[in-house]
Amino acid sequence: MDLGELQVFLMVAKEGSFSRAGERLYRTQPAISLAIRKLEDSLGQPLFVRGARPVRLTDAGTLLKDYAERLINLRDEVKKGLTELEGLKRGELSLGVNESSIHALLPALGKFREKHPGVQVRVHRMFSRDIPHEVLNYRLDMGAISFVPRDEQLQATEILKDELTLVVPPKHALAKKREVDVAELGGENFIAHIVESPFRRRVIELFARNRTALNMPIEMPTIESIKRFVQMGMGVAIVPRMCVQWEIEHGWMKEVKVRQLNMPRHVYLVSRRGARLPHAAAELMRILREE
Repeated sequence: MDLGELQVFLMVAKEGSFSRAGERLYRTQPAISLAIRKLEDSLGQPLFVRGARPVRLTDAGTLLKDYAERLINLRDEVKKGLTELEGLKRGELSLGVNESSIHALLPALGKFREKHPGVQVRVHRMFSRDIPHEVLNYRLDMGAISFVPRDEQLQATEILKDELTLVVPPKHALAKKREVDVAELGGENFIAHIVESPFRRRVIELFARNRTALNMPIEMPTIESIKRFVQMGMGVAIVPRMCVQWEIEHGWMKEVKVRQLNMPRHVYLVSRRGARLPHAAAELMRILREE
């Protein structure tokens, strides 16, 4: 059923005249008659009582009028909704992150929410290795990871340069030092992340190369639990700096530079190459680039 024909039908019903409907729609009377005839043929029912003055609806026409108004209103609602999506008054933003990469997005997400409170933001936590696949399969708009994916169908935009850092409780003996050597950390208890990662292996290898014991009597499932244990004075930790920046700035932890610890981390926002980003995702990308 053609919406244009329905619009003609509604105008004839409203005006009670084929000629006046034509004037309102800037079309000739034969064009109006042809549109009504095509609509009647497709429905298999006459819609107007022929010869009546003014034009009068048949029972089928009366029934169609109610549905036609709903369809035209729905079309207008769709147009309005699409306009609102483009203007970011509504919509949805779907992101994939691991536990640490969300910290790279939080400031930008905060600005995004201030500007566009009508957009639903959904952040899905998953393993970094799974995020590219979910983006490719359109289950995510974008994803934040710490590596450049090999798939040529994906593009990666760097959004943050980060590094691993050592944090200690404010009253810890090392808190008074600005810099230490790896050899000075042999007697410390490290609160480690139980999740295997390339950076965990590199830290273990760093201590081994420097012939220094790496004591990890506590392994925690999340970075948040690691931070809490450090604040409780239960040990020290090596974590991504972006995950502890807030606590360092507020004095809840102390950052100590380790001379041999040079492990930069790059966070990338991954999206589908060549595909147009949804309006909400494009806006978040714009905010991130500004920052």
